[in-house]
Amino acid sequence: MALKPNVIKTDGGSSKQNTNSPKPLSVRGSVLEGTVASTSMDKTVIVEREYVVFIPKYERYMKRRSRVPAHVPQDIELEVGDQVKIAETRPISKTKSHVVVEVTKRVSDKGDGA
Repeated sequence: MALKPNVIKTDGGSSKQNTNSPKPLSVRGSVLEGTVASTSMDKTVIVEREYVVFIPKYERYMKRRSRVPAHVPQDIELEVGDQVKIAETRPISKTKSHVVVEVTKRVSDKGDGA
């Protein structure tokens, strides 16, 4: 499983990178899964994760959710509702410290002619 987006492949012995493409992001830390909740920002999506927390006083579980802004590489197209994997990386902006590395499930297939 490749967790590095925008990885630049070179020809055998050559170690030069393509200067036209952006610098690859090194992935480190946690890898999270969630659903795309918003795509309204440029090169950014909001990924929503749902989880349960045990409340000892009531001996019940409570459903919670967190919303994580994540960077979208140029070669990935996303829609609201897609299931994605995001990985922690260096801070990209004030709020973004994650990058989308894989789309695990699409919300709809394009081209259904029914």
